[in-house]
Amino acid sequence: MFTRLLSLSLPLPTQCAICRGWGARRVCDRCSDRFVAAVQRCERCALRVPAGTRTCGACVVEPPPCDSVLAALDYAHPWDRLIGRFKFDAALDLAGVFAGLVERAWRDSGRPKPELLLPVPLSLPRLRERGYNQSWELARRIAARLNVPADVRLLLRVRDTAHQLAFPVERRAANVRSAFAVAPRRAAALRGRRVTLVDDVMTTGATLAEIARTLRLAGAAEVHALVLARTPAPGD
Repeated sequence: MFTRLLSLSLPLPTQCAICRGWGARRVCDRCSDRFVAAVQRCERCALRVPAGTRTCGACVVEPPPCDSVLAALDYAHPWDRLIGRFKFDAALDLAGVFAGLVERAWRDSGRPKPELLLPVPLSLPRLRERGYNQSWELARRIAARLNVPADVRLLLRVRDTAHQLAFPVERRAANVRSAFAVAPRRAAALRGRRVTLVDDVMTTGATLAEIARTLRLAGAAEVHALVLARTPAPGD
């Protein structure tokens, strides 16, 4: 009986989603170490910058609405394929792996502990179609790892918009303008607080910027962001 209980308490073997090797983790340590590069990123937009640089030139000239953005990795091989499965094909078995990568990036950064995590919301039609919000799946797991609160009902998507990939870069800000709002009678939960948005992929930053403006108008003192992946700048 003791042997049976002991065997049930051990993690079941699984295949690494990248190399297909068998082990105890959905992404093995060797692949995680191989494909997560320790790179210098701009503290405001998370694009790669030269070593010793804290803020890229574009963010110095025109600071974005988010006080900081931290990305765990580049949206590139092999993560782009896995994130696509997680986002569109209900591969929720990868949520814990991705949350762990974001947690590791946060710990390595030495940044202050978040006060409140808010997932980037989906519109109701898209939520019904997909069945889940991938940003909430990340946020609630990150919150548990960091022992901080997360709130899925505070921030709302009040206007359904076409996917950002359907628009050229210069039109993406207009696509999400006025698409978000703070839940009625919830502004008091934001007033004077430092909040952190959680999303899966950051491309131009238009969505995060629009949400940051909305939260500041509602009384948030600071708005930061944790993202799993950052799309590299053209040519990188």
